[in-house]
Amino acid sequence: MSTVQPGSLASSSSARGQLNGILFVALFAAAVTRLSALPFIAGLGISPLIVGIVAGALYGNALKDGMPQSWAAGVNFSARKLLRIAVAFFGLRVSLQEIAQVGLPGFTVSVLVVVSTLVIGTWVGMKVMKLDRDTALLTAAGSAICGAAAVLAFESTLQSKPHKSAMAVGSVVLFGTLSMFLYPIALHAGWLHLDTLGAGLFFGGTIHEVAQVVGAASNVSPEATHIATIVKMTRVMLLVPVLLVVGVWVSRARSDAATGANSGKGKLAVPWFALGFLALVVVNSLHVLPDTATSTLNTLDTFALTMAMTALGMETRIAQIREAGPRAIATGAILYAWLIGGGLAITYGVERLFG
Repeated sequence: MSTVQPGSLASSSSARGQLNGILFVALFAAAVTRLSALPFIAGLGISPLIVGIVAGALYGNALKDGMPQSWAAGVNFSARKLLRIAVAFFGLRVSLQEIAQVGLPGFTVSVLVVVSTLVIGTWVGMKVMKLDRDTALLTAAGSAICGAAAVLAFESTLQSKPHKSAMAVGSVVLFGTLSMFLYPIALHAGWLHLDTLGAGLFFGGTIHEVAQVVGAASNVSPEATHIATIVKMTRVMLLVPVLLVVGVWVSRARSDAATGANSGKGKLAVPWFALGFLALVVVNSLHVLPDTATSTLNTLDTFALTMAMTALGMETRIAQIREAGPRAIATGAILYAWLIGGGLAITYGVERLFG
């Protein structure tokens, strides 16, 4: 008569708990997706990703004892491994042909805004606001590149704590939503002297989330919306080289922290999902997949990203956010002032250079 080993029982129980945790996050994310589709929330340009981290954080702090401990592995899988896969598939939303449509002006604005915002945000966060490196970088990345998606990508590369991502996403929500209302009002009131190209460059180059860019630019004109969206996706494309640079920097920092002779032999922290992102941009540019398949994959990817954000929210503790919350928001505010002032200066300069 055969006997079942205790180890195999424990392994089976652990796998079942992880699967239950993943299914729980998926059901939670499905509810979040329906919630974000409500006219009031959708009208504000708030993506399911942002609703997910807020709803997850509320659950994680108010009802955390209601989830079995064995499910925690599934939540962690969604917040880590599923996150990396979803960020890679984000590349199907970008094509080289679209980026070429805005040419050098759009590319130049994107590069200048991304690089300057990352440098200023990291310096202000660490030196002025005395934030730790990860929180400063996450806040800067959310403002510089593509909002919550960039925060997720950087969180995975830095292997930082969930509450630091939550603080960065809070900055994206606050200032990105403000831009949706402030930018069109300022343009129509005559405070911003921008033509259609300039409005597209400025909106796409400085607003945080893709949905927020579309929401703001749609109040100007279809032409401005088209330009703004492409410029925004060019910023998304820059996620790849930026992540590679950050990966090398993190690797060197870890090597320097190691002891003596082994300090130069640290493992290179190059994020594989960034390379996957780039590969899928190429796939999308070559039109290998039918449009219906690409659309379906993008929908599934948005859901996977929502699961990841929801799981991060569940792992976030409000008490940890309180410690650096005001300083992180202050860093985001300084970056927002730069995006408006510096972004306008860059836009005017680029238009004059290429006009």
